[in-house]
Amino acid sequence: MTEFLTLTPILPTDADVIDIARRKAMDSKRVEEQKKFYEVARKRAAELDVYMEQFRRDIVEQNGLTKLFQEIKDKEKIQDLSLQYQKFAEWLRIEVAATLYHLFLAEDNSPELFAQMKKIHSMIPYTLIKTAIRIANPAAVMASVLDIFLARPLEEPVFCDKLKLFCYSDENTKNVIRNESETEGVDLIIAILRSEDLEPALNGAQIGKIYNAWVAWNNAVDNVDEEMKQGAQLFSYLKQLLKLYTRQRDKEMMLSMIEEPVTLQLLKDLFTIFYEPLVRVYKSANVYNSVTDFAVFMDDVIQTVDKCREQDVSADPNQTVQAFIDLCQRHEHNFYKFVHEVHTHDNGLFTQLMGWIEGILEFLRHGPKAGKLDINALFAGAVSVGQVNKDVAIDEINKLISWQEARKKWHQDKTRQKMAAEGTGAAVDPVPGAHAFNTADFGIDQMDLQEINYDEDEDSSDEEGDDELDPIEAERKRRARKQDHLRRSAGEPEKPVVGEVNHLRESFLVMLRMVLAE
Repeated sequence: MTEFLTLTPILPTDADVIDIARRKAMDSKRVEEQKKFYEVARKRAAELDVYMEQFRRDIVEQNGLTKLFQEIKDKEKIQDLSLQYQKFAEWLRIEVAATLYHLFLAEDNSPELFAQMKKIHSMIPYTLIKTAIRIANPAAVMASVLDIFLARPLEEPVFCDKLKLFCYSDENTKNVIRNESETEGVDLIIAILRSEDLEPALNGAQIGKIYNAWVAWNNAVDNVDEEMKQGAQLFSYLKQLLKLYTRQRDKEMMLSMIEEPVTLQLLKDLFTIFYEPLVRVYKSANVYNSVTDFAVFMDDVIQTVDKCREQDVSADPNQTVQAFIDLCQRHEHNFYKFVHEVHTHDNGLFTQLMGWIEGILEFLRHGPKAGKLDINALFAGAVSVGQVNKDVAIDEINKLISWQEARKKWHQDKTRQKMAAEGTGAAVDPVPGAHAFNTADFGIDQMDLQEINYDEDEDSSDEEGDDELDPIEAERKRRARKQDHLRRSAGEPEKPVVGEVNHLRESFLVMLRMVLAE
């Protein structure tokens, strides 16, 4: 990064300075226009707050979703719905309009996203899709093909053999090799190839070759040099091959599980329960007509965005808001017709699905029917039978509580520092009225969700995106993420070591199963 910023500096010309100033002015105007748009949209959404509060109560109460979908099933038009549902449709219209504006006009990457959307829209053969859906066999439409991963052998077949043998070894052998890799500070590839637990053993020349490849790999990761990159190709290929072997093993295990008689019967039952009703809906509800409706909607979106982009940035935000609301209003009847037709011909499928979802929400709001799990009784019972030492267990529990409180405070302080550094403390709400529902409505405490987020790996999505990168570039990103994680986790309270509390685990699981089973 330092080299990129400091190498061959240039002095901007007068034209460059003028262009920079013009771009800054345009960015400022776009931000102001965005604020005005959201303010107008927020005011319009606020007018519906009274109705939305009633709608929210209806939804979170018992059978709220069932009543909503029954209303949709019985009424053919939005205008025929009850007043509160009509107001919800009006509120939803404003939300969708604000989302479209946010995607295609408000963001820095909106022009690029809009251009991509136009290109994809122009390439989709809607007429052919409509015809295919109309006459094709639904089973053929929903069929999928499994990818098969194949790898070409490298110059040293023994390297490939040992990597494959590692992937198919038992977990104990894998853990021993992984621990050796971490303890001695060597790459997992090196630990696998030199391991005596995996036959055959490497000779001296092969060991020297793989170590040289590892050194070249590290040099190529640390330095942007094409010559070093060429010397590291062998190690790059081995890392890719290990990843492919691992995925191949996972796919084989998945296929073997699918081929088991119990699994096949389960899939058959699921197919019968869900797929056959969907096929009946697919045929009777004339789903293919919705393809044309969607194509017309996309054409209208493109025209509306183009008109707004052509307007001056000082245009009346009320007109911009109204343009997107009118866009949604022109097509809402087609969407409602699609939902109505599907629900009318579902033969009870969606009614049962809504009942299942409401059962989950009821469980989240009120807990199991057998009552809450009594942790005090669990602890007292374990103490009475000598399963745990009371004083030691209480001391460990108090340490865990103190650690959790300190950890929560540490995360809150880090979040405030990050928001202050990024200047996002007073960010504009991208979707006006988006807080009509909150987690408490469904029996979920917001603090519980935050604690779950603490334990989630923030970089998992980034690691998945590394698959398409060059192995050396992916390794650079992985090391940078690791350093960033170490920097961000500096000062985080360390979890205390506990042992006595773990003795409650089996009794806790037994009581939990009893509570959930009733």
